[in-house]
Formats: sequence, C-alpha cells, structure tokens
Amino acid sequence: MRTFLYRSMIGIFFGGFISTAATIALTYFGGQPTLDGQTFIINALGFIISGWLFTVTPLYFEIRSLRLPMQTALHYLTVTIVYFTLGLWIGWIPIGVKNFFIYLAISLLVYAIAWIGFYLYFKNESKKMNEDLECIE
Repeated sequence: MRTFLYRSMIGIFFGGFISTAATIALTYFGGQPTLDGQTFIINALGFIISGWLFTVTPLYFEIRSLRLPMQTALHYLTVTIVYFTLGLWIGWIPIGVKNFFIYLAISLLVYAIAWIGFYLYFKNESKKMNEDLECIE
C-alpha cells in the first residue's frame, strides 16, 4: 500500500509537470496568447490522471503470484482501456470505429516496443548480476 501511495504521488506530480510544460509550450511556441480555462482544466486533469495511471499500473509486475504473461495482459488491458476512455472523455481521441482501431494498433505497437525494451534491459541486468555472483564464489 505504501508503494501504491508513493507511486500515486509521483505520477500525479509528474502529470501536473507535463501539463504545465505543455501549456507553456502551447502559449510560447504556438503563438496562442490566451487559453480557454475549461479546456486547460480538462487537459490538466487528463495529464494528471495519465501520469498516475502510468506510474501505478506497473505494480502488476510486482505481484509474484501472477506469471509474466498474465501480468503483461492485465497491465496492457488496464492501460489501454483506461487511457482510451480518458482520451475519449477529454477529446484527445475522436469518436469513431476507425479511430478506435487506429488507437488499438498504435497502442499495441508502442506497448510491444516498450515491453521488449524493458524485457531485454532487465534480462541483461540479471545476466550481469549472475556473473558478479559467480565471481564472488
């Protein structure tokens, strides 16, 4: 529970930071001198919820009673469903069947690349640690 709360706070603050950075970039580089207050608040909430979502859901991978394929499936489904719902509510993803399949394809591709990258990284780290352990003996 402590880890959940810690990661929640990190995600919320990171989402707020990204929201602020995006707003500054929009006003500074986008040449938009003013922003609509309601749009800003909705987008800021979206960034904050996204930050929370992407820092809390990796906790699936710390549940030792679940095997890696189940952890991966639960993580992917949670992230995909919640983010898609959030994107529809905020307006980041337009409503439509075509857009749903585009989102699904992009999310699957990005998820697969990220998952393979993390898998190879941690596999390499465990190999290094095993080699270090063999040197100790």
